[in-house]
This record gives sequence, C-alpha cells and structure tokens, in this order.
Amino acid sequence: MAEPINGVPELPKPERMKIPRHPMPAQDPHARNRNFDEVATGYAPETALAEAQRCLQCANPPCVKGCPVGIDIPAFIDLLRQGDVAGALVKLKETNTLPAICGRVCPQEEQCEVVCVVAKRGEPVAIGRLERFVADWEREHSQVSVPELASPTGMKVAVVGSGPAGLACAAELARAGHAVTIFEALHKPGGVLVYGIPQFRLPKEIVTYEIDALHAMGVEIRGDFVIGKTATVHELFWEFGYDAVFLGTGAGLPYFLGIPGENYIGVLSANEFLTRVNLMKAYDFPRHDTPVRPGRRVAVVGSGNVAMDCLRTAKRLGAEEVICVYRRTRNESPARKEELEHAEEEGIDFRWLSAPLAIRGNAEGFVTAMQIQRMELGEPDASGRRRPVPVPGSEYDIAVDTVVVAIGQGPNPLATRSTPGLALNRHGNIVADPETLQTSIPGVFAGGDIVTGAATVILAMGAGKQAARGINTWLEKLKAGEVEKPRLE
Repeated sequence: MAEPINGVPELPKPERMKIPRHPMPAQDPHARNRNFDEVATGYAPETALAEAQRCLQCANPPCVKGCPVGIDIPAFIDLLRQGDVAGALVKLKETNTLPAICGRVCPQEEQCEVVCVVAKRGEPVAIGRLERFVADWEREHSQVSVPELASPTGMKVAVVGSGPAGLACAAELARAGHAVTIFEALHKPGGVLVYGIPQFRLPKEIVTYEIDALHAMGVEIRGDFVIGKTATVHELFWEFGYDAVFLGTGAGLPYFLGIPGENYIGVLSANEFLTRVNLMKAYDFPRHDTPVRPGRRVAVVGSGNVAMDCLRTAKRLGAEEVICVYRRTRNESPARKEELEHAEEEGIDFRWLSAPLAIRGNAEGFVTAMQIQRMELGEPDASGRRRPVPVPGSEYDIAVDTVVVAIGQGPNPLATRSTPGLALNRHGNIVADPETLQTSIPGVFAGGDIVTGAATVILAMGAGKQAARGINTWLEKLKAGEVEKPRLE
C-alpha cells in the first residue's frame, strides 16, 4: 500500500500568487560530473504539494493549449494538491502514457509553462516537475495505472520504431482495441529515449518501466527487426497481415561538417558516441564490454540539447577538458536553458563565436587538433537568428584528441527507400497529411522526426497520438469496405 499524502487547503488566489516557485533539488555539480546518476533528484511530497498550491486553476487554462498532448494540467495539479496522487496519475495518463519521461526531458518552459498565467507576475508553475513527481510516485509505490481498453476490434496495426512517436501511437491504438505490434531495429525498445538521452538525464529503468506499461496494455514489441531489410512496409500488409502501418523511424542519420580531417580516428557523430555510451553501457566498461575512447581533451561541435548531452557525457567519462565549439553566442544556443546551465556548472569550456575550419591529425591517423575561426554576428538569417560572419585573420588551433559532431541529424533512408510510392520532401522526410498524418500510400501513416525533422520528445508524442486518430478512421473505412490495403504496382 502506498503511504497517504495529506493534501493542503486551497488558498485564495492572492496568497497563491505570493508563493515562490520551488527549485528542483540536484546533485552537487562537482560530484555529478563524475557519475552517471540522475542529476535532478525530484521533489519531496511537501515540496510538490506547495508547488501545486501555486496553480490558479484558470477557467480557460492556456497551459493545456500549450501542451502538445493536451494534458488537463489544472485538474491533475489540483488532485495532487488534495493529496490524491493516484487520481492525479489517472488524470495524467488519460492523455500522456509516458509522464515520467515527459516530466524529465520535455521543454515545458517553451510549451505549457511559457503561457502559464502565474508567469505574468513571476515564475510559472513547475508543471513538468509536478508531472515527474506524480509519475515517480507510481513507480516507487508500484501503483501501476493501466488505462481502460476498448473491446478488441480484430484489426492489426504495425508501428515501426519504438521512439516517443511510436510509443504514443501504439498506446492510443491499444486503447482503441486494436492489436498492435511495435517493430524496432535495435535490440532494445525506446529509440532516442534509450540510445540518445544520457542516463544522468533520463535513467534507462524509467524508460523500461514506461514501456512495461505498454506491455500491460497488450502491445507486442519485436526487436532486431529492420524495416527495409527484415521486411518491407508492403510485406507488413500482405505477408504479416497488418491492416495499417505507422512509420515513426525518427531522425537517426547524422550530419557532418564537411571540413578537412573528418575521417581521422577520434571523430565521432553524436549518434555513435551517445549510442555506445547509453544503449551499450560503455560508461560501465569493462563490466559491459563496449569500449569508448573519451580522450583527454574533447571538442563537441554544436550547442543544442544533443551537444549538451555529449559534452556532459564526455566529462563523466573522465575527459580532463571538454570544449563546446559553437559559431554563435550563448543567447542563440538552441539548448534548453536548464541543460546549458547544468553544463556550465559542471565545468564545460564554452567557445562561443567559434567555427571549426579543419581537424588535424598525426601520421597514425589520430586526431591531434582542431583549427578554429572566430566569428561575429551579422544580419539575421532565414531562422531569425543573426548570421555568424568570419573575422579575418582570427584562426587558431586547439589541441584535442576527440571530436564529437553534434550539429543535427536527418531521416534514415532505409525504410523510405524500400517503400515504393512513398512521397518525400527535398530533405528526405516523409510527406504526410497535416490532419490525418496519412502518407501518399493509403493505410501508411507517419509522424515525429521522420516527418518534421529532429524536434522534441513531446512533439513526437503529439504526432503519434494524432496519427492514431487518423489510423482509427482508416480502419473503420477498411472494415466497411470503403478503402483497400495498398498493393505494390
């Protein structure tokens, strides 16, 4: 039995407005930059209740509109305030099947919290931290909440990819009563949640717990199954007997710099570096037999969230000096404010207004240095950010033995190239109907990074839910004989 949590009485709005936002407890930076334990340690019950008291329970809450999956934020927070954590959990899971994950890695400061009414006079309600508290309470007290499932429909859906888009789509389809199978290319499900986000930011046991909830809903997960190699999309229909297919294969093809020296030993893409460390547990070498060579001086090119993950991981692997090379200033960094601040606290050396020109190496083929060009900001470019412009004669070298390139990634072409008739845009992303997310092939739907390009976990989940609605409509029409499964021409 879970221990009871006594709620707190509701204060008048003026009193609630005076309550300051409660900081998230965290490990000391000088301790955490040498371990892979979770950085943020979570709210205590009394802190969570006090933070829940700050919610004004708006009649027309803008935070709900700011949430890509439409969580009824005031309702779950009010249930928490009353001490009904189990009820808050049920309310959360009405719309979000991965609350422990979203509470940790979603950019609430750009979505639900940025429009919080409380933020007009102070700091917003810590919505993400409260979501995490409720989800962690479930796990810590074994209070598993499985949503109600509709009666079986007799229809089968294949979900390709077990990242956030695929998991959210599978959950919604299972709720609707369909038989769902997730096909994952790697040996472990979770996609970017497992191979991309480090243990210290999103512990793998939490991802496993959330995925176990899908198993409890009847979702089957098949690993080591590569669409385009093991089977094609059309074979899923005609040899495996599926009635619809969702493609949520993400953006896993790394971009490189296109500068001299990228073939030297010691140059890695962020994908390779993080996959080795996260999925293959290289951080626990030699107990786990996947080695990784962190180097004594590591340079990471880029300043997004993935770059922050690489920088902070390299530091934890024992690198003496870790340098972030970014061609704009801190103000233009696309990383979450929290991740950037954590990296600074952990001793990362940020080289703002710096662009790599070349990577240098020795006769044995190993990286020895990087040539840097100082930059200054000019006029805004198409992204709205000021364009970096080289400063003539400002080149200099820094000694490094490892370079991690974290400048973004595109769609992996394996599934798309093996699917005739699938329309792609000029970047190789799948073209999908903006409402239903159906592709150019009837019965084939797509969502998440494979459609939008690399984005956030919660946006991918929102796309998975949206696609599930489109799939439900398709299956109804298929059952009624109004549409047919696609055939290879």
